[in-house]
Amino acid sequence: MFCVVLLNTACASKQKEKVVLELKQGLLSLIPLNQNAVRVQFSQPGSAPMEELIYTEKLPVPEYEVTEDKQSLVLSLDEISVEFDKGTEVLTFKDANKRIILQEKVGGRFMKVSSVQNEPTYQVEQRFVSPKDEYIYGTGQFQDGYLNIRGLTRRLTQVNTQISIPFILSSKGYGLLWNNYGLTDFNPADKSVELTPANASGEAVTVNTTGTSGNVKETRQTYSFTASVDVPRSGSYSLLLDVGQRMARKYYLVIDGQKIVDVNNLWLPPTTSAIVELTAGKHDIEVQGERNDKPVLYWRPVSEETVFRSPVAQMLDYTVFAGNGDEVIASYRELTGPAPMMPLWTLGYIHCRERYNTQAELLENAREFRERKLPIDMIVQDWQYWGKYGWNAMKFDEDRYPDPGSMMKELHEMDVRLMISVWSKIDAQSEVGKQAKEKGYYIPGSDWIDFFNPDAAAFYWQNFRTGLLKYGIDAWWQDATEPENDDLQNRRINREQTPGEVYRNVYPMYVSKTIYEGLRQDDPDR
Repeated sequence: MFCVVLLNTACASKQKEKVVLELKQGLLSLIPLNQNAVRVQFSQPGSAPMEELIYTEKLPVPEYEVTEDKQSLVLSLDEISVEFDKGTEVLTFKDANKRIILQEKVGGRFMKVSSVQNEPTYQVEQRFVSPKDEYIYGTGQFQDGYLNIRGLTRRLTQVNTQISIPFILSSKGYGLLWNNYGLTDFNPADKSVELTPANASGEAVTVNTTGTSGNVKETRQTYSFTASVDVPRSGSYSLLLDVGQRMARKYYLVIDGQKIVDVNNLWLPPTTSAIVELTAGKHDIEVQGERNDKPVLYWRPVSEETVFRSPVAQMLDYTVFAGNGDEVIASYRELTGPAPMMPLWTLGYIHCRERYNTQAELLENAREFRERKLPIDMIVQDWQYWGKYGWNAMKFDEDRYPDPGSMMKELHEMDVRLMISVWSKIDAQSEVGKQAKEKGYYIPGSDWIDFFNPDAAAFYWQNFRTGLLKYGIDAWWQDATEPENDDLQNRRINREQTPGEVYRNVYPMYVSKTIYEGLRQDDPDR
């Protein structure tokens, strides 16, 4: 039995209307956002609404129509329609020409009770049909080398050098934004094998590295790990290699003697992905890495589906945008807020290195560019300018940067701008850090400021403004805002009220929000 209710909340001018379908498993809501976007939410009785962080509330409810017969209910806008099949409970999305652009799989909507840090939550999953001729792009910035990610397995987390955005753009004429603030698995692979240590291989190499504690020398010995997998049938398989640490230094995957992945880098996320062709039967696996790696290889057959899964959620929630690439992104910008155009000089050459050690060294390099008539628009001061005052102490060490104001003046006289790295962690032994610790502004067990706590965010900005804003610095590089590296898992945030997993992927947004709002308030003309 289906109960269809048109909801018009108490203040219609401020609240969106939606169509709610009462199903046996929960409530399915269809929410028109604009003329080519519809949001879908599926909730159960214990679902608690999350605060809205993504969509603007400034847009009016679009005009739409609802039609119904014995087989289906259809919500229609000018550029998109969504049809609910009363028999299968599947949603089908069509464009203005009534062409199917996206369809849920039968039985593909999933929501079950779970827990995180002993608090109730839900695990949610949605499976969509993905034809063989579909091309899918998106999910952010990854190092696996894939542009078309149809069928590819990715774990969406924020890690140094990896940016996760749960959005995809399809060649079939739609975009999809998965509305979840925590970890999300894209095309998750449920079959896995843990690799066991075999031996050390190769020569030990000593390298200079940079980390959150500064510059250190590391001696790296390559270790080999092995396992085997038995696949039931021949075909394409999506693989996800997890090295078992917060960061990787090496990706090296060999199957049956054939090298699949070979990447060495000082900063690698803990996972990487690949699609390979395998024949039915047993396959020998070798992974190389560090002694402390605990590699696990996940695998799944590539099939005609696209899957989103989130282990921590309050409801299943996604938005479909209809149109070509330009139309989808225009709709996305309208609903989430337009990004302001950056100054012309930000689009020129930005010179960055690890790192300038003194004011004199930075100015010497800037002068050299001008003397050689090499184009440069901005030079970057990376970390450790704070010197003796402690990590990210919000001030320059005057022994090495005696007069930041005059440094800025000379740069501007050369028509060069300055960007500076400012971190989200603060040395607890620094002057600012001692205050933050006393006030309880750290995420417990870490050096990261708890930007989910408004008082902690205000404190951070107050010290940022007092210590750095006065110099007229042109651009701010909010560094390590993941926080480095995916560090909210098993932690408590917002005065320890909330499991970090709930907001695991949006810490960078809270940091950026703090700085943006502070700059608009205290430096509005820049």
